[in-house]
Formats: sequence, structure tokens, C-alpha cells
Amino acid sequence: MSAGAELACRAPAASSMSLFERYLTLWVFLCIVLGVALGRLAPETFQAIGRLEIARVNLPVGLLIWVMIIPMLLKVDFGALGQVRRHWRGIGVTLFINWAVKPFSMAVLGWLFIRQVFAPWLPADQLDSYVAGLILLAAAPCTAMVFVWSRLTGGDPVFTLSQVALNDTIMVFAFAPIVGLLLGLSSIAVPWATLLVSVGLYIVIPVILAQLWRRVLLGKGQAAFDAALARIGPLSMAALLLTLVLLFAFQGEAILRQPLVIAMLAVPILIQVLFNSGLAYWLNRRAGERHDIACPSALIGASNFFELAVAAAISLFGFQSGAALATVVGVLIEVPVMLLVVRLVNRSRGWYEAGARAS
Repeated sequence: MSAGAELACRAPAASSMSLFERYLTLWVFLCIVLGVALGRLAPETFQAIGRLEIARVNLPVGLLIWVMIIPMLLKVDFGALGQVRRHWRGIGVTLFINWAVKPFSMAVLGWLFIRQVFAPWLPADQLDSYVAGLILLAAAPCTAMVFVWSRLTGGDPVFTLSQVALNDTIMVFAFAPIVGLLLGLSSIAVPWATLLVSVGLYIVIPVILAQLWRRVLLGKGQAAFDAALARIGPLSMAALLLTLVLLFAFQGEAILRQPLVIAMLAVPILIQVLFNSGLAYWLNRRAGERHDIACPSALIGASNFFELAVAAAISLFGFQSGAALATVVGVLIEVPVMLLVVRLVNRSRGWYEAGARAS
């Protein structure tokens, strides 16, 4: 067993969330208010920030994205891939939901709600962009927060590690093709060059840097590794919140003109979370997997790697795009919705185990 897996096994079955994690929805809401206010008070400043680009990559945001993503990828132990065979049915459900159901179901929900149900109340020139943002959000499986959700349900830590490591490995190769396919099917122009650059900048390079840094820290001992994670964790969250302030400084006028747009974008995201988590949970029950395997399998199918989605949306469509706003709505509702899913799987344990034994 790898050092990371051993550490996970020693973690308590139920762990409280950090202050930032517990109140993430509040922090995001405050960033919306602050960003909108700053955007109205100093529009020239934020326009200047928006022009700091090289090859359509905004330099300040690119730096912030790296500060967000790399600390989260430090937690991923690719050595846990050796544990995949231990619970192949649960892993099979995870892969099926994350790569064969989740992005495609979101594309359908985006078409239904954004282009049909809510279209009369949304800006016509942003409909495609909103759908693109929803697709980007669903195409990136959760990397870091799933460890929190798994602990809160007493999920098997080794299984959680192994499914995250496998998903991240697949994401390096599958994110761009799936996003490109779904954007094309949705009749949205695919900026392939920018998409591939985004994959390199926000997946491949951060994964390599994080794993090299992880190896150096573990070489100094587990205590040094734990201390480093504790120090840099707040930086990751601070970078996320600062990115949201910048984004909403650009989005402020659109939000003030149509304040209900966030609520309308939240509807397909909420339905997708509940649908995918419920399907994964039920499939694991039918397959006879243990409850502590089904929980992290269902939770990773419900949550998203929203840091990557925000980065890709900004790179592909810009700060002021509906795509960027749609991915941020995913951040806004992530914690309360996922805590609801955690509550549901915890309260249904008796029902689950009765069905799993009968399978």
C-alpha cells in the first residue's frame, strides 16, 4: 500500500470540514457582491487586468488557477491505482457515471433548460455559452473535495484514493475529446487550439508539478508532507475566491440586469447532481458493493472539479462569457447540495445494506 493510502486509512471515518469548506457558499456569495461592486467602481482597472493575455491566456488568472489546482493535486496518490482491482465493481460504476453518463446528461439538461424552458428569460446571445459552461463543469470529475465528502460518509479511504487517481489519469486524455464532442453536438464552435492549451496548462502541467512536489515532500517524511498541505491549503481557497472576485467584476452588469440568471443556471446543475449520485448509489447496491464503497462512488459522480471548469471556461470563452458564469454557479451550490447528498446516503444505509445483501 502506498504512503498516501496508508495515511488515508488512518484518517477518521467522519471528519469535520474546514471553516472555508463549510462556508464556501457564503464566501462565494460575498465574492459575487464584492466583485460586482468593484467592477462598477473601477471598471478601467478590471478592463486592464482582462487585457493581460498571452495566446488568449489571462496571466493573472492563469497564476491563480495554478495556486488553486496544484495543492489539490498534491493530495492525489497515483500509487493508489494498484488498489483499483480490489473493488472493481465500484470502480466500474464510478467510471460509467463519470465518463459515460455525467457529461452527456448535463448536455441534455443544458439543452432542455437553457435552450428551451428558460430561453425566453435569458440573453439570447449567451445561450450557447451557458450550455458550454455546464458541459465543462460536468466533464471534470471531483479531485479534492471528494475526500471530504467520503470522510463524512465513512467511505473506504483506499477506494476513494484509487478512484480519484484513476479519474485524474483518464481526465488527462479524455477531458478535451469529451468537451469537444459535446460542444460540437450542441452546435457550439469548438476552439480546439485553446481547448488543448487549456488541458496542458490546467491538467497536464499541474499534475506533473504536483507529483514532483509530492515526491520531494514525502522524501522529507510524512510529517513534512502533512505540514506542507496544512500551510498551502488556505492559499488554494484564497486563490479561488480572488478569481471569483475578478470574474464577477466583469460579470456584474449582466447579473444586475438579470439577477435570476444564477437561479436558472442552478436548476440543471442541481438535477444533475441528484440524478448522477442516485444512479451511482443504486448501481453499487445492485452490484452488491459495500456501503463504504458506494458512498465515495456516488459522491465523485455528483461533484465536480470546479476549479478546472472555471479555468477552462475563462480560457475558452473569456471573463465576460456565460460559460464562466455557469461554472461559477457550480461553485456556489457545491457545498449545500453535496451536504444534502451526504445526508441522504448516511440516512439510507439500512436500506442500502438490506438490498446489497440480497443482490
